[in-house]
Amino acid sequence: MSRSFSLSRRRFMSLSTGLASAATLGLTLPGLAHADPRTLKIGIMSGEDEDIWRVVSQNAAQRGLTLKIIPFSDYNTPNEALSEHDVDANAFQHRPFLDAQIKAHGYKIVPVGDTYFQPIGLYSRKWHSVADIPQNARIGIPNDPSNEGRALHVLETLGLIRLPADSGLFPTALDITDNPRKISIEELDAGVVGRSLPDLDAAVVNMDWARKAGITEQERIGVEGLQNNPYVNFISVNESDASADWVKPLVESYHQPNVRQVILDIYHGTVTPAWS
Repeated sequence: MSRSFSLSRRRFMSLSTGLASAATLGLTLPGLAHADPRTLKIGIMSGEDEDIWRVVSQNAAQRGLTLKIIPFSDYNTPNEALSEHDVDANAFQHRPFLDAQIKAHGYKIVPVGDTYFQPIGLYSRKWHSVADIPQNARIGIPNDPSNEGRALHVLETLGLIRLPADSGLFPTALDITDNPRKISIEELDAGVVGRSLPDLDAAVVNMDWARKAGITEQERIGVEGLQNNPYVNFISVNESDASADWVKPLVESYHQPNVRQVILDIYHGTVTPAWS
């Protein structure tokens, strides 16, 4: 073997080793910046949000991220999956729900960017306004801690009941201090309360369950407002990933005009994009 060939071979091997080392360390080499985009698993609820995240995925691809969307049908599972690092982020919950999950399970999960606001409303098929609701009316509310407290605050805002000033986000029907119309509060499973509307004078129903129960927006006689509302949904990650280099481009991929438009379109204007 000639000396010149041996030197050339050594240079080739040195270059190959350098490329392999750079790839192992995650270094960016000229011309390779987007050759291997980061793949992230995102947990969401199945349904309309899958359409939203298709658009987010397209935006993310332009920022060097590949998103694999993992739909869930059970609200308790996405945080468990995130905590176990089976997904890198999830997007389905608001702060009171996350706080309740952290209290119950000790999760170290944090929000990193707002998504949208789904207002919870008071619906009725018997009465056309809150003023029409009579004495001794029966009003259904969800019975899980997060949504029960939210529903009671809606009834308070509408002037139907009064709660203590220090009741926080998780009051129960036992905390009601004033009930001038002697309303009977019926605590039902979140998936049942909407279907029970025909048997009640009114019911406080989450928007997604209202749709599933065939309740229309025309049957809504009261709704909560967005301003200073803790029930804005967001993208969540593990606390250990909060400063990861992929978090900012992921949130930016959601906070785009085309995502805002698809939210308004698929929810027919009943859901509000929550970023400025």
